[in-house]
Amino acid sequence: MTDDIFSLHRGSLPLLVSIPHMGTQLDPQIAENFTQVATFVDDTDWHLDRLYAFAKEAGASFLTPAYSRYIIDLNRPPDDENLYPGQDTTGLCPIDTFDKEPLYLAGREPSEHEKARRRDLFWQPYHTALQTELQRLREEHGYAVLWEAHSIRSEISRFFPGRLTDFNFGTANNKSAHPELCAVLAAQIEQDGQYTAAANGRFKGGYITRQYGNPADRIHAVQLELTQIAYMEESRPFAYDENKAARVQPLLQQALETTLHYAQK
Repeated sequence: MTDDIFSLHRGSLPLLVSIPHMGTQLDPQIAENFTQVATFVDDTDWHLDRLYAFAKEAGASFLTPAYSRYIIDLNRPPDDENLYPGQDTTGLCPIDTFDKEPLYLAGREPSEHEKARRRDLFWQPYHTALQTELQRLREEHGYAVLWEAHSIRSEISRFFPGRLTDFNFGTANNKSAHPELCAVLAAQIEQDGQYTAAANGRFKGGYITRQYGNPADRIHAVQLELTQIAYMEESRPFAYDENKAARVQPLLQQALETTLHYAQK
């Protein structure tokens, strides 16, 4: 199922992989107000559909947007509340990059009316599709897993000091999935020994994880924020690295299998 806002692939497993920051398109009318740096869409979660291709082949559902997070951030609350109080973050309709470079020409930042328009046009369809697919999977299988796939540069001083942990699992402080799961996922990565891992650390899960993960309702949600250096080049042109990705993919597969196992408990 596709349209010009998002793409939904319906699979046979009780697993939905959502990649809300993968979009790269810019609406022409909005882009008229952008600076040149905005057109590079640097803060995209690059290549995650390719990195997780094995999951789609195994039967997972996939939901991906067409448009960039610079248009609207699908992983932010509709009221633009800060999910990490006291910490710097980008908003529902970001006005600057992760490096604090302005996305808009002076005086052309989106108004509240414009933000509401974008919520209706871009944000709501993605969330409606996500909810509908999770309900379908739960009805068919008795439970559903939502895997929020994200990636980020390993060093961004605006958000965290030094280098970020490679695998950052978040379950909203153990509220969006089985309470033991997040620690188990991080421990598996640490045991493998190739990468570092954190459980509900700097990234505890964004709006989607917190909003739709409900273990009592048999829906378990996990966010993984993966450092891009683990599978790609972190600077333009943001090239995918087959050799690096090949080392990461078995660990991702193990994490998904573990999550599906815990969701059945």
